[in-house]
Amino acid sequence: MTLPICVAQLNFVVGDMAGNAQKIIAAAQQAHGSGVRVLITPELALCGYAAEDLFLRPAFIDACDDALKTIALQTAGFHGLHIVVGHPARVPDEARRERSVSVARLYNAASVLLNGAVTHTYAKRELPNYQVFDERRYFVPGQCIGVFDVGTADGETVRVGLMICEDAWFEAPAAQAKAAGAQLLVVINASPFHTGKGGEREAAMQVRTQATGLPLVYAHLVGGQDEIVFEGRSFVLDADGSLAGRAVSFEETLFGCTFHRQGAGWRIEASTDRDHSADADLWHALVLGVRDYIGKNGFPSALLGLSGGIDSALVLAIAVDALGADRVRTVMMPSPYTADISWIDARDMAERLGVRYDEIDIAPQFEAFKASLAGEFAGLPEDTTEENLQARIRGTLLMALSNKFGGIVLTTGNKSEMATGYCTLYGDMAGGFAVIKDVAKTAVFRLAHWRNAHDPYGTGANPIPERIITRPPSAELRPDQKDQDSLPEYAVLDAIIERYMENDESPAQIVAEGYSAADVDKVVRLIRINEYKRRQAPVGVRVTHRSFGKDWRYPITSKYRA
Repeated sequence: MTLPICVAQLNFVVGDMAGNAQKIIAAAQQAHGSGVRVLITPELALCGYAAEDLFLRPAFIDACDDALKTIALQTAGFHGLHIVVGHPARVPDEARRERSVSVARLYNAASVLLNGAVTHTYAKRELPNYQVFDERRYFVPGQCIGVFDVGTADGETVRVGLMICEDAWFEAPAAQAKAAGAQLLVVINASPFHTGKGGEREAAMQVRTQATGLPLVYAHLVGGQDEIVFEGRSFVLDADGSLAGRAVSFEETLFGCTFHRQGAGWRIEASTDRDHSADADLWHALVLGVRDYIGKNGFPSALLGLSGGIDSALVLAIAVDALGADRVRTVMMPSPYTADISWIDARDMAERLGVRYDEIDIAPQFEAFKASLAGEFAGLPEDTTEENLQARIRGTLLMALSNKFGGIVLTTGNKSEMATGYCTLYGDMAGGFAVIKDVAKTAVFRLAHWRNAHDPYGTGANPIPERIITRPPSAELRPDQKDQDSLPEYAVLDAIIERYMENDESPAQIVAEGYSAADVDKVVRLIRINEYKRRQAPVGVRVTHRSFGKDWRYPITSKYRA
């Protein structure tokens, strides 16, 4: 007895129910032609994950219902193929009355389609409401056990236990599916990427297979959605928890596996893509996040200010890998404080990657602003006001080019800067997408070295001039300025940010780990007082388990000081 299975690890678009349905239909056609008996799509594949408050619009749910009917109709001739489709489903009126459901009126569901009909619908039981997840705002938990039967080509029947993402992180759903006769576990997922998450998923699912003694198929989404990236990396585990196969990461694929009887037990087999380093995964996540944000939102191109510093260099390399050199434009905007080597290195990098490079001197505008304000500022020394004027001039020029030619401005600030407010509101923060917003400065250096040693998209080897990586970072907004004049060493700064912001450690706990009380107090204070800036920053790719985005919800106005 063998049961061919296929995971449709595809990149769906939120709100494009018709397009998503056609993707599923095309996958079903290919799977049926290959003799597959079960095709599995990711969580909420039909509408895309996550549709957020679109779930509250009745017409949106109507469109999902219509798309599910379209899939059923157009796959009716694929006899014997069971198609598992993730979608939102209305709570039946009777169930709503029993639970007094008012606002949350939907299930996060998966339906099984066979020969043109829905044979089974399962509702997700465990609804996450942490980090970037907000599912209890939209959904109510299901109560039923998800099991369905699949007939094999040789006349046998396999009972499949179905779960949706968070369900599989809890013991009961899998155990109850086994008690109901399941011989195989299938989990459909939309689990956002962060560094190390792939290994965490496999470890958690190994616990589930070892507890039940059942093989498991983990079907995952791939693609970028606003700040979130899904890396694919679907996988299958044998009954003992060992890895039996893994799909490619950060790419669409139809990932096939075979479930079969072996002696008194069951085995599952598939091909295994190699595991990648953390830096490789991080790079691919950033590239996919940029490509999908720009592509799915219809921007024709991207532009950025290229300063000759490491942050803009890294963003340029990511943008070219994501979009190609012909869709990326760079602008160097020197001020009176721009070093000659910054010009040289910016030109060098633009030439290496083959992107358009222009120079716009901001000295005339800077002098004009100072002249206009001379009466107001009479008798006062120059300070950060004049520094910020330069950044805001650059932001205005980039946004003007964006308005005129339609490209989106990519900002170049990193997580260390966003945390401490080492950035200028309406200046270098001006733009449409913050590529490295969740990448700490120490990781920026690490990624620059990684990209120079690898050319994963064939856009050019060693794209970042070595001097950009090795020279001390500087905003170049005043004479002889260095980042470390205002901030602790980046290794110290990033460690404190990670502990306080990502891991919720208190200042006292951080000091107890050996960090200077003065450094800790300074960093924590900067994080606190710059919340108003971060609220006005563009969205950017989330790559850590806590970013300054949907999973950071601190008040701007607060007297709390710990």
